[in-house]
Amino acid sequence: MIKTISASLYCESIFDGTHDTPQPSNNGYPLVTSKHISSGTMDFSTAYLISEEDFKEINKRSKVSQWDILFSMIGTVGEVYLEKNQHVGYAIKNIGVFSCKDEKRAKWLYYYLKSPAAKTHINRYLNGAVQKFLSLGGLREFPVLPFDEKGSQGINLISALDAKIELNNRINAELEAMAKTLYDYWFVQFDFPFDFALGKPAANGKPYKSSGGKMIYNPILKREIPEEWKVKRLSEIANITMGQSPDGESYNKDGRGTIFFQGSTDFGWLFPTVRQFTTAPTRMAKKGDILLSVRAPVGDINIANNDCCIGRGLAALNSKVGYDGFLFYVMKYFKQVFDRRNSEGTTFGSITKNDLHSLELAYPDDALLQRYDGVVANYNKMIFKRSLENQQLIELRDWLLPMLMNGQVTVK
Repeated sequence: MIKTISASLYCESIFDGTHDTPQPSNNGYPLVTSKHISSGTMDFSTAYLISEEDFKEINKRSKVSQWDILFSMIGTVGEVYLEKNQHVGYAIKNIGVFSCKDEKRAKWLYYYLKSPAAKTHINRYLNGAVQKFLSLGGLREFPVLPFDEKGSQGINLISALDAKIELNNRINAELEAMAKTLYDYWFVQFDFPFDFALGKPAANGKPYKSSGGKMIYNPILKREIPEEWKVKRLSEIANITMGQSPDGESYNKDGRGTIFFQGSTDFGWLFPTVRQFTTAPTRMAKKGDILLSVRAPVGDINIANNDCCIGRGLAALNSKVGYDGFLFYVMKYFKQVFDRRNSEGTTFGSITKNDLHSLELAYPDDALLQRYDGVVANYNKMIFKRSLENQQLIELRDWLLPMLMNGQVTVK
């Protein structure tokens, strides 16, 4: 049996973030919490800003430094993030910090905390009847694997796999940003390329609205749209299946029955992670369908890469007329609408079937849809390829990690 030591003996220091709730500021520094850490990454997009004064006050006792390991202490306990940057421009709340001050020792502990052995220990140290949390005392007592110089050679391999996964994600994010920008120009700002002499969209045309294309006010959308465009409901352009959770007794994790996704907790960067199955599937999604989160957070999307059963936290959509690329970015656009309303104080805890079906959008003719789908199909092909590669790399990493940590496998 492998001996462990307490994290307080392994680390130079262990501390947590602020327990106060600073007021939001129009400018300043992000305040990140446990919910902003996921799959080894930090998402600043939904973190609100705090003033420089509050930032400095929090950092008097909770300053994050290079090679610190951030650990989510509440909610989804045990998500970790390794801070690699020398200059850290955020403050923390509901986050624990394992401070090692040494790159090798930090990486060893970081990957140990991601291993199955650590996950087992986390469950033993959890507190809370309703919302689970791990206390600062629990972090300090947490059993960790002592650093092994020879074994750390394998961590370099795992780190290289993570670097490749991160690179693929950055490329995918750029490709998705290009497709979203094009959607915004064509379908939100209405500056799609248009040949005014021929009276139709054209590759080398001028931007429609900016070049004086005729716009008419639409009372439903309460804005001007191009003269020939229509207003359609989402249910008119998409087949929509609302999820329904099977009997809980049918759930299993050993592969019996049908892949089952309950909600956005199963979501990855683009494809969901298979965690459980059901022997009594109810509502089904087809391979290639858009999976939409209909409960907090509303609007997150993934793509089903297998036929699967979907629970009540999801809906599945596909285009009625074959423009799935367009539909994907329509849903990305609606996500922005939900987020904007959230920031204005109208929180969407969930969206009903009627609400989803009745979402309205300005809808162009087939010629423009074909042109847009032709462009984004190439982007999506590259995104899907890298996302599938990442799934394979993640499976390899997660298979190797425990064996490298306990010495079953060594790397020369």
